[in-house]
Amino acid sequence: METEFTMKPKLLILSSILFFVLLSAFIMDENPYFKITNKDIVFVNPKGFPKPFYDLSKNKPSVEGFTLGRKLFYDPILSADYFTSCATCHQQFAAFAHIDHPLSHGIGGRLGIRNVPSLQNLIWKDAFMADGAINHLDLQPLAPITSVSEMGENLPNVIKKLQANSTYKRMFYKAFQDSTITTEMLMKSLSQFLSLMISCNSRYDKFIAGVDTFTSIEEKGLNLFKSNCVTCHPPPLFTDNNYYNIGLKPDSNLNDNGRMTITSFKEDYFKFKTPSLRNVEMTYPYMHDGRYRNLKEVMNHYAASQSCSNKKFDDSEKTELIAFLKTLTDMDYLHDRRFADPNTY
Repeated sequence: METEFTMKPKLLILSSILFFVLLSAFIMDENPYFKITNKDIVFVNPKGFPKPFYDLSKNKPSVEGFTLGRKLFYDPILSADYFTSCATCHQQFAAFAHIDHPLSHGIGGRLGIRNVPSLQNLIWKDAFMADGAINHLDLQPLAPITSVSEMGENLPNVIKKLQANSTYKRMFYKAFQDSTITTEMLMKSLSQFLSLMISCNSRYDKFIAGVDTFTSIEEKGLNLFKSNCVTCHPPPLFTDNNYYNIGLKPDSNLNDNGRMTITSFKEDYFKFKTPSLRNVEMTYPYMHDGRYRNLKEVMNHYAASQSCSNKKFDDSEKTELIAFLKTLTDMDYLHDRRFADPNTY
């Protein structure tokens, strides 16, 4: 007959085994909660949204490609210091922006010259970066990966590291039926992940669909928005994909010329791409250089400069506009398990 003293070691062993089984389930992509299925990668153009710029037929998401793209997005292997990943700056709770500081941080604590933009509805963008330097989603990751102030790597070395990794060799083969990893495969796998980052289920969307209501303050804010803001921020994307100088004073320390850096046209000096206002409540600080800490400061800028509207908003109207902007927060998107890092749970 087993005594209390002989049973305790066995219970301890069994407990340890159970703990490690559960732990391994939660740190591997095989965790059922994070497992990607065919249903997860079906693209349906949201009602009222225009046709995407990105041609999904040329890089249709697959379970294997999307899962690979997600792993790469969260893996610091893409950086020179093995410490900085795409997700270091693009955090899901902030609509894949970064709220800790105004300017991007890269390897070795290096500072960039711009605020980290949110990642959402990317397939409807005709260009990327605040100055429109990149014109295709498949090419966008090249900029941060090779930037000396961000991930500080070069593509040959990235491919070499991935090729030497047995897990990645297996995943790339499953996604592309080729055991030789190429830059094109790397970019397309990231695009498969990024292309499905779609935010379209905010309270505003539900209000438009007739399944939710607004408070009186939110409705007043919506009316103010329609009268003063829709030229540059038209729904449903809440951006016109254009570039403007909105009257900000240039920061001489950053030496950022905006769109003019790309076009060399003097008329493009200090023009920056209109950001989408979807999830804007979560993407502070604001402006291309993160100079404004909150939406009230943004409202104060527009009220003072009148650069984008002839109306001088009073404090009540600022409050109403901010109340409306908060209806653009899409909680489903911010908590979508498909885009979360399985290794953090």
